[in-house]
Amino acid sequence: MNLSTTYLGLELKNPIVPSSSPLMSDVANIKRMEDAGAAAIVLHSLFEEQITNEALELHYHTTQGTESFAEAITYFPEPTEYRLGTDDYIEHIAKVKKTIEIPVIASLNGVSSGGWTKYARLMEEAGADALELNLYYVATDPMADGNFLEAAYLATLMDVRSQIKIPIAVKLSPFYTSLPNMAKKLVDAGANGLVLFNRFYQPDFDIEELKVKSNIILSQSSMIRLSLRWIAILHGRLSNVSMAATGGVHNGSDAIKLFMAGADVAYTCSALLKEGPGAVARILSEVSDWMTIHEYESVEQMKGSMSQKSVADPGAFERALYLKELQSFH
Repeated sequence: MNLSTTYLGLELKNPIVPSSSPLMSDVANIKRMEDAGAAAIVLHSLFEEQITNEALELHYHTTQGTESFAEAITYFPEPTEYRLGTDDYIEHIAKVKKTIEIPVIASLNGVSSGGWTKYARLMEEAGADALELNLYYVATDPMADGNFLEAAYLATLMDVRSQIKIPIAVKLSPFYTSLPNMAKKLVDAGANGLVLFNRFYQPDFDIEELKVKSNIILSQSSMIRLSLRWIAILHGRLSNVSMAATGGVHNGSDAIKLFMAGADVAYTCSALLKEGPGAVARILSEVSDWMTIHEYESVEQMKGSMSQKSVADPGAFERALYLKELQSFH
C-alpha cells in the first residue's frame, strides 16, 4: 500500500502532518511525532508583533484605558510571555532540523507588509523546508474595505515571496465573498499551497464577573465539513497548488474524507493535544485499515475522487443540498 503524497513539492511518506501548536516548542515532542509516523511537522508561529519588537508600543496600546475597561489587558500576552523570541525561534528551527529527518515547515503569522518579513529568509537559512504564512486578521472597522484588505494580504505574500525560494503555503480564513477568487489571487501572487482553514478563537462572556474571557474549545470531527466543502470545490480548478486540510481531523475517517475531497495532506492538532504524539500512529493505522478493506492501493487513487468535479451531483456542494436538507425537516 502506497501512502505517499506530495505537498508543496515535498515528497512525503504519508499524508498526516501535525500542525502548528504549543507542542512544537519542545524538540522532544517533535521527535516523538516523527517516531509515531508524522510525515512532516508545522512549527508554532512566529508573530509579526514579536518580530517588529514593538514591545513598549504594544504594551501601551493594549493597556491604555484599563481603568475603565479591566478586561482589555487580557487580550494580548505580556511581551515577555511569548513562547520563543525571534532569535530563539530561528535557533529552534536549526535544532529541530538536526533532530528529525522529516520536512520542517516554519510558520510566520502576520498581516502587514514590512521589515518583519525578512525573517522568512532567516527561517529558510536555518533549514526550514517550507513556510506557512498565517494571515490571521479580524476586521472590525466598518470603514475597512474588503478589496483593500485583500490587496494588503496579497502584498504581504509577495513581500515574503521575494525573500525566499522555499515553498509557501498560505493559511487563510473562510471569510471571503468569493473564496475561489481569493484563492486564485494568492496562487498567482506566489503561494504554492493553501491551508484551509484558519479557525478564529471566539471570545466568551463571564456573566457573573461581567468580563470578556477567552474560551479555547478544541476541534471536533464535525468541524472538517467546512474545509471538506471548499477543498472539494477548489480541487481541479486551481493549477499547480497543494491543499492542506486543517480543523477537526481526529481519526482515519476524517482524513480519508478530506483526501477524497482533494486534500494532499491532513493536518491534526487537537487530537495530539488530547492524546499526545501517539494520535499520529492511530490515525495512520485507521487510514491503512480502511484502504485495505476497500482495496485502495494508494492515497493518490482516492485523492479528489469525491470533489465537485468528480461526483455525479455537483450541486450537492452548492444550494441544492441546502434546500434538500431544509425540506427534510417537518
